[in-house]
Amino acid sequence: MPPKYMSGYQKKKRKLRIESLIQSQAGDINKYFTPNLIESKYVAENLLNNEEDMGLNDDDKVLEPINMDEMGNNNNEEVLEPLIVDESNFFEKDDELVQHETLSQETCYDDPGKWGNIDQKIRDFLVERGPKRDACTLFPKDSTNRHFNVLHYKRILSNGEENDRRWLLYSISLDKIFCFCCKLFKKQKNKIGTQLANEGYNDWHNLSRCLTTHEASKEHMECMADWLELERRLQKNQTIDARAQVQLNKEKEHWKHVLHRIIAIVQRLAKNNLAFRGKLYVENNGLFLQMVEMIAEFDPIMNEHLRRIKDHETYTTYLGSRIQNELIQMLAGEVRKKLLAKVKKAKYFSVILDCTSDISHKEQMSLVIWCLDESENSTKVKEYWIEFLEVDDTSGLGLFMHLKDALIRLELDIDDIRGQGYNNGSNMKGKHKGVQRRLLEINLRAFYTPCGCHSLNLALCDMVNCCPQAMSFFGVIQRIYTLFSSSTKRWRIFKDHVKGLTVKPLSQTRWESHVESVKPIKEQTAQIRDVLLDLTNDTEDPKTKSEAESLALYELEKFEFLLGVVIWYKLLFAINTASKLLQSENMDIDIAIKLLQGIIIFLEEYRESGFDKAMVEAKEMASEMGIEAVFREKRVVRRKKQFDESSSTEIALSAEEFFRVNYFIFIVDQAHSSIESRFAQFKKYQEIFGFLFNVERLQCSDDESLLRSCGNLESSLAHNGCSVVNGDDLFSELTFLKCSLPNESKSAIDVLDYLKKMDGCFPNAHVAYKILLTILVTVAISERSFSKLKLIKTFLR
Repeated sequence: MPPKYMSGYQKKKRKLRIESLIQSQAGDINKYFTPNLIESKYVAENLLNNEEDMGLNDDDKVLEPINMDEMGNNNNEEVLEPLIVDESNFFEKDDELVQHETLSQETCYDDPGKWGNIDQKIRDFLVERGPKRDACTLFPKDSTNRHFNVLHYKRILSNGEENDRRWLLYSISLDKIFCFCCKLFKKQKNKIGTQLANEGYNDWHNLSRCLTTHEASKEHMECMADWLELERRLQKNQTIDARAQVQLNKEKEHWKHVLHRIIAIVQRLAKNNLAFRGKLYVENNGLFLQMVEMIAEFDPIMNEHLRRIKDHETYTTYLGSRIQNELIQMLAGEVRKKLLAKVKKAKYFSVILDCTSDISHKEQMSLVIWCLDESENSTKVKEYWIEFLEVDDTSGLGLFMHLKDALIRLELDIDDIRGQGYNNGSNMKGKHKGVQRRLLEINLRAFYTPCGCHSLNLALCDMVNCCPQAMSFFGVIQRIYTLFSSSTKRWRIFKDHVKGLTVKPLSQTRWESHVESVKPIKEQTAQIRDVLLDLTNDTEDPKTKSEAESLALYELEKFEFLLGVVIWYKLLFAINTASKLLQSENMDIDIAIKLLQGIIIFLEEYRESGFDKAMVEAKEMASEMGIEAVFREKRVVRRKKQFDESSSTEIALSAEEFFRVNYFIFIVDQAHSSIESRFAQFKKYQEIFGFLFNVERLQCSDDESLLRSCGNLESSLAHNGCSVVNGDDLFSELTFLKCSLPNESKSAIDVLDYLKKMDGCFPNAHVAYKILLTILVTVAISERSFSKLKLIKTFLR
């Protein structure tokens, strides 16, 4: 008996056959969007028979393409019920037939050497389609070192005018020329001049004489008249088989409408990362086919399509999984093509990279391009996600090579990079072997910017880790959340007693979001203390009782904890606000620098007067809770001095002063120093581009400082002894520009819009402002792209 299941070798062989088939047919669906492309299976079969009659080998044959929806996923599937796509017969075909069916049939329409015997249907199709010439201008030479020349496509009249020989075609497969009209409408075969209508002509030495004789012959003129007459009739739909032609055109329009609806469904589902697969009219058949069924209830075209499937009138459904994948790839390719066109039009761009692992534990690198979009009336700074790159080497060299290969594949010039932004990982920002260092070795004008939001996050991390009391404070915050969230009963008790905000956990990666965890404690300290005391009295679990009592009596009733809540909320609120502003899509370097300067000024002022204000607010909270607003005194440990020690007098600090010096000032100073060191690159940008940040600063610049700034910018943008701007010309342009700018121009992007309207009058200023607006501030979009990566599976979807 034959085996019930396929062997492993058979399955592997089938898989390889399917993969080669899919790869060979990628993009074949484009032919359905060509207005005059024939869809008649009859024509393809006749062309195949003609090729066999002409003795063409297997490599020259063009067969009917495989219908993607006739393929299945399991060789052992039973025949499906009506309205279920049957894709089980495809794998029964032998390997040779599958290889033949993957060939494209478009080539035979363009090559007259493969036409052979032509019947009326093929003739009508070719006339309606018209003669097509290959764009190739390099032709093979014969034994006499001669070849065909495209100049013969034109006929020079006696008065010097040129006339296109539309009827003249070149066959790549035979290296011969043919007459289009005589090939289709020939009547005699006994004259030498009719070689152009039969086997072709390749005597290149006598070609000019042959063409002149042929186009003056009576037979050629008659064929030309027949060709033009049939062409006019086809355009007016007045042929003998006009009724059949009307039916054919109606069928073509039907399939176009069906594909338009299917593409619209694919586009909506792919845009929202929703699953596709399923079978028609069965339970839980997937969103794609459910939407097809829903559209069929209101749309007669889709209803007719499903009726044909149900009645087995057609097996071409375009509802299978492989056609869905091909449509998804086509749509993605079109979107990427338009995005890359905008990037190339802008010329200068910045790259953003970030890595994470996907659901299959493979490292994925997100590639984002930041550039100017000048396609609209007003210039905008846009960030475009391009693709995910699977990486196997996460070192600085490995990530850089992946980036370099991707830019080459996308046809983007690495010398046009003017900015690069990554997180603060050592393999990214490393000064010696990181990605930014390796890119700077190739392109010195690719300014590296560490992510502003990530740098603020690390500054907060430094603030917490530098002080043991701060670490204990956030430990208490997490303990309160863990106590209530670990039990649904305790969480219900919390909701019954506290009607406002609920407690939230601490994020291990986004430290600025700690403000959301501190805020409920600050605004509801008394209510949370009361619910902890009630939980102490009501619970029978000794561990829960001990934890609740410890938090209520020894943590929340400590004045130091209340003062810490006030201080940390103020600091976290300021930094979290700045972090959210830095993540906005229209953030530019000028606003970012002002924002960071505002944070530093806030920290300096808060260091001087913030402690006294925090003390006042903390005392009000203590008064509401009924606890004493005093610091708990710690026992002073006095060490016995040795006989040879000097008697130095130590100044004993009070508990309040000890808290202010070793807690408050300590964390504020740490925040100040960390932010200044992590944003040192922004100061460099201010030195290079500061005079271009806004119109007010440009207009206030004197000639001496402006000339010095222009020279500094020219040297900063120089590479291999060449700069993209000329300092002296830039100075001359800006000197005139600062007096002629309209009053409504305030920011750098307003100036760029004005320069765009001036149509090249200020070329150096235009380039300088484009580079300024291309510099990065944050890499937040790469982080946002990972939220979509979680929804993408490992293979295609």
